[in-house]
Amino acid sequence: MSRLLSVVFGLFLLALDILLLVGAFAVGYYLRLEQEPRARITMPPLPAYQQLVLLIVVGVVATLFAARLYQTQRGASRIDLFYSVFLSVTAGHLLALGVSALVFKGLDYPRWVLIYSWAIDVLLLWISRVLLSSILEVLRSMGVNQIRLLIVGAGEPGHIVYERVASWPGLGYSVVGFLEDDPTLVPPGDMPVLGPFSALPQVVVDYRIDEVVFASPALSHRQVLQLVDCCGRQRLNVKVFPDVFQIMSSQVGVTEVGGLPLVRVRDVALRGWNLAIKRAMDLSISAVALVLLSPIMMLAALVIKLTSPDGPVFYTQTRVGLDGKPFELIKFRSMIPDAEKESGPVWAKPNDKRTTRLGRLMRRFSFDELPQLINVLLGEMSLVGPRPERPYFVEQFSQIIPRYAERHREKAGMTGWAVVNGLRGNTSIEERTKYDVYYVENWSPLFDIKILLRTIFIAFKGDNAY
Repeated sequence: MSRLLSVVFGLFLLALDILLLVGAFAVGYYLRLEQEPRARITMPPLPAYQQLVLLIVVGVVATLFAARLYQTQRGASRIDLFYSVFLSVTAGHLLALGVSALVFKGLDYPRWVLIYSWAIDVLLLWISRVLLSSILEVLRSMGVNQIRLLIVGAGEPGHIVYERVASWPGLGYSVVGFLEDDPTLVPPGDMPVLGPFSALPQVVVDYRIDEVVFASPALSHRQVLQLVDCCGRQRLNVKVFPDVFQIMSSQVGVTEVGGLPLVRVRDVALRGWNLAIKRAMDLSISAVALVLLSPIMMLAALVIKLTSPDGPVFYTQTRVGLDGKPFELIKFRSMIPDAEKESGPVWAKPNDKRTTRLGRLMRRFSFDELPQLINVLLGEMSLVGPRPERPYFVEQFSQIIPRYAERHREKAGMTGWAVVNGLRGNTSIEERTKYDVYYVENWSPLFDIKILLRTIFIAFKGDNAY
């Protein structure tokens, strides 16, 4: 059923893409005629471009196939999907123009028609995939096209995998159970332990497992490979939840020094021109955002003062930023004055009595964080980066969590890769650190844009925001 649905999905998407590509060129052609009436005289009729349209269809479809965009993807980011469609459509159009220049030398290229059709192609092909993916997610949440999943390891990594899968029914995973050697480790919920690690080949057969996720730090890389090899005859998807080393070496590459081959396990992405690009993005976006949001922020300041007149509008707190240096983080005050006078430094918790009524609403949608745009403008923070903590917590975490201090190799951010993956509030510091280190070592402008766009969407959900 799963393979049949994948084939039907691919064929339907292929047919839809062909219709959309042809239709987009026609729309672009008529848009050009409406924009420039003289084009009705100078441009050939639409059928004269049928060879060019054919090349565009073939070129775009070929690049979409190469990017595996005719396969069903579970849990794919809408933003990543847009990037993939954008690159594939652009490459397909360029390929078609290159071939047509060699084959149809006398053809006059309608530049504006090509620009219109390219833009429409990107938009329609992305929207069609988003809609189809949404339909598939609804079907999977209803039990259609389910994948039977086995998790190897009942420790914290296994719990994280289970919780993510269980919280997203649209992924279409049905967790069958866990494998674990350590009897002290208990799976979440009522999930059963189906046996030790060595029972994997038999469990895969007996329980008709479709996919296995290895999530046990106790297993060495050799043991994982041996277990996978034992299941070699089974049609089985195998995935590994990364450990700390795999996070560190997410961009492993081979380099050389004086002819000596070396494996590079870390290469800091944010240096040189990349730093200048990131700072330019921070300056431009924060300045524009402050101007656009200033009326709303002034209104919020007035309401805070009216509803809680005993304290200031803004609240500043010492946080640890770049290179471990402290700075004063600015927020709208959302708690009563001297909220930590009796308790000392503590994290906020759900239904925290120290939070004001308005503050609870602001924290729910992260509105209290907006004044940090001033920190960004001053260069103390970045729009995207590891979330800053207070010195009290940094000192504690640095002693017990590997590589925690490496979060401070870059500026702290208003949002971050850990935040958009649900790791905020009272969540695992170890997991946050993994995501933060991954961000530091894999930065790119597109990565920042992706995180900012996802932040806008999750701000309205308010998960783990209190």
